Amino acid sequence: MKNLKKILFITTMTLLVYSCNTETKKQEKENQTEQKVAENVNFEGNYVNNSYSQRKEGYDWVAVIVSKESDNQLKIVVRSRADKKKPTCTFDIIAQKFDENTYTSVVQDKKVMFRFSENGITIETEKKEDSSILSFYCSGGASIADTYTKINEPLDETQIDKTKFSKVLNLQDVGFNISSTEKNGATQLSISTFGLPNDFKETLNINNQIVVNAEVDDLDADGSPELVVFTKDSSNKENVYAYSVNNKKSMSSVYFQPTVENNKINIGYNGQDRFTLMEGNLVQRFPVFENNVETKKIRQVAYKLKDGESSKKFEISKHTDYEK
Repeated sequence: MKNLKKILFITTMTLLVYSCNTETKKQEKENQTEQKVAENVNFEGNYVNNSYSQRKEGYDWVAVIVSKESDNQLKIVVRSRADKKKPTCTFDIIAQKFDENTYTSVVQDKKVMFRFSENGITIETEKKEDSSILSFYCSGGASIADTYTKINEPLDETQIDKTKFSKVLNLQDVGFNISSTEKNGATQLSISTFGLPNDFKETLNINNQIVVNAEVDDLDADGSPELVVFTKDSSNKENVYAYSVNNKKSMSSVYFQPTVENNKINIGYNGQDRFTLMEGNLVQRFPVFENNVETKKIRQVAYKLKDGESSKKFEISKHTDYEK
């Protein structure tokens, strides 16, 4: 009996040790996989859906172009085939780093996840019940929610949509369509509204500039939103195109004095600036230069929206320099 108990004990311990070793190896393998993805911090590049490989047979396809916006931000651009019909999907957004392999952004008040694997990206909403919002940016019942595979080659320029920037924004029951395209070597910025009795539509030539982002907010708390579009020129200086909705009936432009012309803040200015809307302010940050050499100082400028003689305008309310 004692020998039988001894044998059972040894057998049990052997199974436990084997089980623990197996689980440890499994966990090590998972950790190695996660670490391998994390080490590939450069997620920039082109990603395509499954039908891209059949494009020569006439199949529609969708691609995701990922580029670095800042240390903790990626620019996510979704484009599709446009040579045979109107593009199926068009989407642009700046995503914030969430963890080593995940970036997130808020779309229509819903959280969208951009999850990177070793050779791909998956776009999905944080909550499955919110997934319908990702169909808003596509036609024909399609959605940008999908898993895309990374390719090490340029996208097919003969087929891809040539839209450079596209964004749809909504606030206070007013919608805005913002897009930029290149036609005959010229860059055009198109802005239109929906939801107003007198909808606004304007196309501007913005040669030597690219649109980097667009945001909305009610900057003067009057119950009607403002639209602010940010562009960047070839000298890496950002520009502002702003519009204010008038009592939810129409929309007109807002004046912004270019930084190079503003004597209050232009000493030491040499571009590399970034704009955003924050807590009812237009906020600008840029490195300060001395004798054309970048210093360790950053200048932050806050602008308030004010009534002007003929239109609303941005005025500096505060500016400070601080060490990086």
